[in-house]
Amino acid sequence: MATKAVIDLLQKLIDLTSEREPLALELALTQAISHFCTQDAILLYRLTSGAHHDNISALNSDGEQVSAELSDIFKSHLINSFKSSKPSKLEASQTNPSTLLYPLKNNKNHITAVIAVTSKNDDANLDLSIKSLIQIYQNYIGLINENERDTLTGLLNRKTFETKINKVFSALLSQHARKGDSIHQKNFLAIFDIDHFKRINDEFGHLIGDEVLLMFSQLMSQTFREQDMLFRFGGEEFIAIFECPSTEDMACVINRFREKVSAFKFPQIGEVTVSAGYTEIQPLDTSSLLIDRADAALYFAKNNGRNCAHNYEQLVATGHLKENKVDSDIELF
Repeated sequence: MATKAVIDLLQKLIDLTSEREPLALELALTQAISHFCTQDAILLYRLTSGAHHDNISALNSDGEQVSAELSDIFKSHLINSFKSSKPSKLEASQTNPSTLLYPLKNNKNHITAVIAVTSKNDDANLDLSIKSLIQIYQNYIGLINENERDTLTGLLNRKTFETKINKVFSALLSQHARKGDSIHQKNFLAIFDIDHFKRINDEFGHLIGDEVLLMFSQLMSQTFREQDMLFRFGGEEFIAIFECPSTEDMACVINRFREKVSAFKFPQIGEVTVSAGYTEIQPLDTSSLLIDRADAALYFAKNNGRNCAHNYEQLVATGHLKENKVDSDIELF
């Protein structure tokens, strides 16, 4: 007969495998680990801004941010853990017990979090149990990665787009409901389409075409930020979801990428260019309306010289496009 401890652990594993978002997954794992070390201190350390190891936040297993004063020795070990995939141990001193550090990889195989378990007892079984739970976590991350990502490029796939964009809509609606809140960032959706891609396939073959798609996706990943959501939407069409302070800043971001693509020398082909259309995401949008607007701006770019990017709202304001309005008979609420 299963004991209460076993049932509790199984429930924590169920909680873990019901999550999809990185932070929720990491916290669920931290809570599962706490099952084995209730008397010990457990903290989840996360990078708060990309790969800058000076910006590390500490959370308890409930997801609450805690102030953690790090000694120089501990901070050095912690930073090393963000660079190494192997668990490590900070040995006990006269003033502090030993601390076990366990790096966690995200679905891009980057270490973005470290679980620290400070224990007064040197228990080999505890270490083995924690490593086993982390292996379950990493296996699950791998399954999510296979399900959510495009096989060729490694970017998020079209199936995942609807889930991600709905979360953006929910967040915007929540902000919209709190009218007193100051909003410093806008949200944009951009569609990128590789110019004359059919010609590339026809002249060089589909294997070279696939290589162009792969290199293009790598340029996207290198250019844009970790938090930007990048999708291969189909064929040579890619979608990105950004947070940006203004339309002008968004134009700079997109044009910087466009110029990077045109300056890159693709093997056997040479120069490849990309056209883009982008639009601001509104709280009452639907995914189809959003894509329609970005598509309209993209086709304007395609029909006006290619290798350029256009914003839908600006095209409407200047009279180059007719506004695509929501049907007034549709009840949004």
